[in-house]
Amino acid sequence: MWGGRFASGPSAIMEAINASIDFDKRLYREDIAGSIAHAEMLGRQGIISTADAAEIRQGLETIRTEITEGRFAFSKAREDIHMNVEARLAELIGPAAGRLHTARSRNDQVAVDFRLFVKRAAEDLDRALRALQEALLARAEEHAATVMPGFTHLQAAQPVTFGHHCLAYVEMAGRDRGRVRDAIRRMDESPLGAAALAGTGFPIDRHATAEALGFREPTRNSLDSVSDRDYALEFLSAAAICATHLSRLAEEIVIWSTPQFDFVRLSDAFSTGSSIMPQKKNPDAAELVRAKTGRIAGSLVALLTIMKGLPLSYSKDMQEDKEQVFDAIDSLALALAAMTGMVSDLQVNAAKMRAAAGAGFSTATDLADWLVRELGLPFREAHHVTGRVVALAEERRVALEDLPLADLRSIEARIGQEIYSVLSVDASVASRTSFGGTAPDGVRAQAAAWRERLASEG
Repeated sequence: MWGGRFASGPSAIMEAINASIDFDKRLYREDIAGSIAHAEMLGRQGIISTADAAEIRQGLETIRTEITEGRFAFSKAREDIHMNVEARLAELIGPAAGRLHTARSRNDQVAVDFRLFVKRAAEDLDRALRALQEALLARAEEHAATVMPGFTHLQAAQPVTFGHHCLAYVEMAGRDRGRVRDAIRRMDESPLGAAALAGTGFPIDRHATAEALGFREPTRNSLDSVSDRDYALEFLSAAAICATHLSRLAEEIVIWSTPQFDFVRLSDAFSTGSSIMPQKKNPDAAELVRAKTGRIAGSLVALLTIMKGLPLSYSKDMQEDKEQVFDAIDSLALALAAMTGMVSDLQVNAAKMRAAAGAGFSTATDLADWLVRELGLPFREAHHVTGRVVALAEERRVALEDLPLADLRSIEARIGQEIYSVLSVDASVASRTSFGGTAPDGVRAQAAAWRERLASEG
């Protein structure tokens, strides 16, 4: 490729460190699409003949078929996907292949290939997140009134519903999708035509190639065009946050599926056994989702570190961007598929959830609220009174609703029989009617709103 300048070829070590074909061959569809768009534009602009442009297109389509069908022989000596395709094109159509690289550099070529790939991966991620939202919504609707303990500090705090808990992850996935779509909007610009770094003197039509490749418009600065990897960083950032959300849900599934909790049971499809303990049913799918978060976050940190000290414009360091992104894409796609599957066929032990919801004096706040609402106590005083009631119940080893009225009145004389109407977990959940609260009707309303929102997306 650069034999006119160099008297000898690279050493074996240089060839090994320089070659990227082992991983960037994954970009073949994008590379061929970019080359076809470029060649056809060159033909329309009269920069090459229309006959050469047509021959180039036909040759590139043949190569795409060869790669898709597994008949293409990749060569490490040709470094990357771009040179592998170009060399094969020369074998197929002869000298006309050499005209393809007119008004183009590998710098803008790889930039457009990679941007196209990341854009499509982001669109796939958006669809996968929607599928997870739909799975969570189905469970939220099914369990809008299924009472479970809500936790802070992993201590029982107040009763909530399992449907409300599922909707919390629908919200997280919604924010993930928002970040992904924002990233797509920013990356929807074509760097093709920026050439090596300064643009080109040929009368190319960058708007035409941008449109042909499905981009909104071309990039506006040639230096930035070939050196920008913000789109990859944004994708990895959104992926890392998304993976963190999945990891939180995975952790809860791991905890909930223990015999000590027994809130949920994973199907055999998402569990494994033990080689020595026949009774075991391990939540390995959830654990692996949790673990893959480290890989995805690591990919973000790796690419940030690669990019942090690079002067404009292109540097070979950027070759190290793809493996990080490819790994994150694969890891997150698998984690999302596994989580969607787990959520869809999760067995919920409503009786165990309900029993646990009343443990730990979880309706104490309802008692305090009643004292404020019915007796007019300042909340801090009501908090103190409730604390004394809890201490008494703990001493007697009974639930709040099992304390006799006389015991309650020994702490606050004005407490009446009606206090028992707020001390059950059902009453507690039903009372949380504020917008976004856990009352079953509120959960159903929020689930319906999400259904409407997803339906409006088409």
